[in-house]
Amino acid sequence: MIKTLHNDQSIMQQAIKQAKKTMNEDLGGPFGAAIIDADGTILSVSSNSVLGDHDPTAHAEVNAIRMAGQKKNSHDLSGCVLYTTAYPCPMCLGAIIWANIKTLVYGCRPEDADAIGFRDDFIYSFIEKGRSDHSVLSIKEKHRDECLKLFEEYQSKNKTLY
Repeated sequence: MIKTLHNDQSIMQQAIKQAKKTMNEDLGGPFGAAIIDADGTILSVSSNSVLGDHDPTAHAEVNAIRMAGQKKNSHDLSGCVLYTTAYPCPMCLGAIIWANIKTLVYGCRPEDADAIGFRDDFIYSFIEKGRSDHSVLSIKEKHRDECLKLFEEYQSKNKTLY
């Protein structure tokens, strides 16, 4: 990779440009993301492709994380910064944390997404209220003993924790 220094605005502009492209192709919403490494090199620029991929997890941030992980050949994106056109939904926020990204730069606020009809706040509310609204999702714990055996086997083999 060639080291290239970018400023916040130029990185966000690339995310916006990619989001606009796929949004106008009806592949996804107005969401774009870019990831840079600690040296300022852009690892990925992606956008939301939920509609085109028929995949509810194909959010801009998740797509960018997948691309950056492939480029780095690692699931660990420590030292990277993620830029996104909107505050991440709960799924994306979780993915960002799992990727060990410690710095997030976003454009639009959650209320901006809510104002045009996106459901991010609805999911945050479900989580904050203890995940107990069964009209949203019924959560049941079953077969724990059987599943614990799988966890114990993983641990006994000293497999990688992430």
